[in-house]
Amino acid sequence: MITTEQIIAEHLLQINAIKLQPANPFTWASGWKSPIYCDNRKTLSYPAIRKVIAQSFAHQIKQLYPQAQVIAGVATGAIAVGVLAAEELNLPFIYVRSSSKAHGLTNMIEGYYEQGQQVVVIEDLISTGGSSLKAVEALREAGCNVLGMLAIFTYGFDTAMQNFVQAQCPLHTLSNYNALISLAIEKKYITQEHLASLQEWRKNPEIWGK
Repeated sequence: MITTEQIIAEHLLQINAIKLQPANPFTWASGWKSPIYCDNRKTLSYPAIRKVIAQSFAHQIKQLYPQAQVIAGVATGAIAVGVLAAEELNLPFIYVRSSSKAHGLTNMIEGYYEQGQQVVVIEDLISTGGSSLKAVEALREAGCNVLGMLAIFTYGFDTAMQNFVQAQCPLHTLSNYNALISLAIEKKYITQEHLASLQEWRKNPEIWGK
């Protein structure tokens, strides 16, 4: 039986939302060298794929958090997909900026919500989890009860897992690094030779390629 993790991973590979280039690594904003690059915003350009993602989010939220009252997207990458998920669930949507606006109402959270409401946060990608958890913190400070976070994809770094545990915020994702690499080998997106390099990166991403 094909799992949701495999379905999402294959979609991401098919449209080059995730690129695997062990021989020609990318440089992340953090300065890390990486054989993988993920841009889930590309999924928005493919109606069938964005529909699958929105429906998968909605299904998970119904299963995990049936008491959810509001869906919150993390700006900017998860705003659109968060709206799509909220639409599937017929729930209100808000989004959280990376920082408060410097003008106007100086909001960090945009949209209507009430203190005490049960909120599920949507993210597009989890790397270390730092920026994602800032959104959780902002919602909690505003009086919302954050039930957990759902994301399209995670690299599965130990640091991220520890950060979410420390923040007491459950994390669930539609797909993940292990499912992606397994599928990439099966579908011949990468070779066995590349696999060793990808596995080494996964163990020590901060020093890989230096």
